[in-house]
This record gives sequence, structure tokens and C-alpha cells, in this order.
Amino acid sequence: MQEFSPFDGAILIDKPPGPTSHDVVDAIRRRFGIRKVGHCGTLDPNATGLLVIVLGRGTKLSEKLMGDDKVYEGTIQFGIATNSYDADGEVTETRPVPALNLDQLNEAAAAFIGDLMQTPPMVSAIKKGGVPLYKLARKGIEIEREPRLVHVYNFRFNEYREPTGQFRIACTKGTYVRSIAHELGQKIGCGAHLATLRRTASGKFDVAGTTPLAEVLKLTPAELEKKVIPFLKLAQP
Repeated sequence: MQEFSPFDGAILIDKPPGPTSHDVVDAIRRRFGIRKVGHCGTLDPNATGLLVIVLGRGTKLSEKLMGDDKVYEGTIQFGIATNSYDADGEVTETRPVPALNLDQLNEAAAAFIGDLMQTPPMVSAIKKGGVPLYKLARKGIEIEREPRLVHVYNFRFNEYREPTGQFRIACTKGTYVRSIAHELGQKIGCGAHLATLRRTASGKFDVAGTTPLAEVLKLTPAELEKKVIPFLKLAQP
């Protein structure tokens, strides 16, 4: 039987706003001197929450774990559209927000439940000819993107205080929640953007089991070892 080191597996990080998912990987690699480190599902810089970080031979399971369904909670601000579909982008349009209530929001949100052909936003990390789309977008270049099939299991608002609604969404991997926020704003007729986003679950893992990144970076290797989900447990269905 193949022997595994204590650092062959995964740790669950609570990502703060600011760093990219790749920044988190780099920070852990540098701090602990682990050669192979990866993440299982990108979070945008200002998104927070569960980031599954695979270590050592655990990186062999990254594709499997990346394919897991995801759950997010967040807020959508109505009346303002941006070029990135989230709060990081440049404002492209402002419109008055009509009188809305939770029932009306959830009726509009229901149209996004099920299979969706979703076109990735220009401001995204998807590459075209080896160049990330967001780099082209910064130069004012827009190119045609291939729509992708995603599935939304549930999308519901639980609070609305004009002009911001608080929601929860469960979806397949690769779903752009900010695209849904943008399209919802178009559907309602006033424009909208994703104001905040937090990943609360990925497959069998929950944000309740995470450790904040800042705390992880203060651990000793022996303390980190106690946080690692072993490879064999990770590989279980």
C-alpha cells in the first residue's frame, strides 16, 4: 500500500476579501514549503468563504473536488450595472429601482433555476489564446465567448432592503453568480450587480469547517498537520 505523508490531503480555508485564489495557494506554499499546492474552484478576489486547498498528492484529486456542486450566499444591488457584473467593475448604467418586494424578487429568480446556457463575462479568468479575458477587457477588447451549460438547483432571496437583496444559490461548478445578478437586473429592468459573495459549501465540505487564512499562516507545520484532511478520506465518495 502506498504511504502518504501527513501533508498529502486538503485544508479548508476561509478566504478573506482581497487576495485571489492563486494568492492563497502561493501564500501557503511559501509559508510551509510545500511544493505542490492547488485550489479546487476559483473565488473572485472580493468573494469570501470556503476555499478547498489541496496539498502534496492531494493535488491529484483537484479535478474531482473541483467538479463538486457549490452553495453561495450574497447580496445583489439593484439600479447599478457594472462591466464586470460585480462591485469591482466600472459603472456602465444607473437606473431608478422600481418598488420591489421579496415575492417579486423570488418570482424573477425562479426563472434562473434549472439548466442555463451561460456566457462567461469578459472580466473573467477564462483564457483565449493563452490570455485571460480580463486582460483583454482592460484594453477595451471584447471577444465572442462560448456559452456554457450550468445548472442552478435553487436561487432564493431571503431579505430585501431597497436597493439590496440578500440571496442563497446552489449550483454546479463553473456557474458565474455575478452573471446571474447582471441578468436578473436586466430582467427586472433596472440593472444590477453582485455586491458581495460568500461560498458556504462545496460538495461535502462546509464553511463551518474552515480556518481563516490569516490564522492558517500563523500555524506551525505540526499545527497545520492537524488541520489536513488525509488523502484517503478525501478520496472517499
